[in-house]
Amino acid sequence: MKHNFKNLNIWKLAIEVADEIYAVTDGFPKSEEFGLKSQLRRCAVSVASNIAEGSSRSSNKDFNRFLEISLGSLYELQTQIIISNNRNYFESSKNEIIENKIIELQRMISGFQKNLQQ
Repeated sequence: MKHNFKNLNIWKLAIEVADEIYAVTDGFPKSEEFGLKSQLRRCAVSVASNIAEGSSRSSNKDFNRFLEISLGSLYELQTQIIISNNRNYFESSKNEIIENKIIELQRMISGFQKNLQQ
């Protein structure tokens, strides 16, 4: 069953997270241009992109596979946020906001997967 990804709350929140990642990484040191900054952005883009790509699949099983990839990218993103925070690359308050959104998105994707399997 195909889904319109633009109508999915998981996709909307993934886009919001990606936008926030881009905003906070703008202030990263030049030395991280091809390191954490680039990696954080790629992960954030991957989450929303895999939700969108999976939504085009003709079966829920295939869609679920792309959601698994999105979840993996979210856990990777969460780890990179922790490392960035430990390096004081952005404010701890911003870290908490982003990490809470990541955790919420992880929950939402997991719940969405359960609905797909029914």
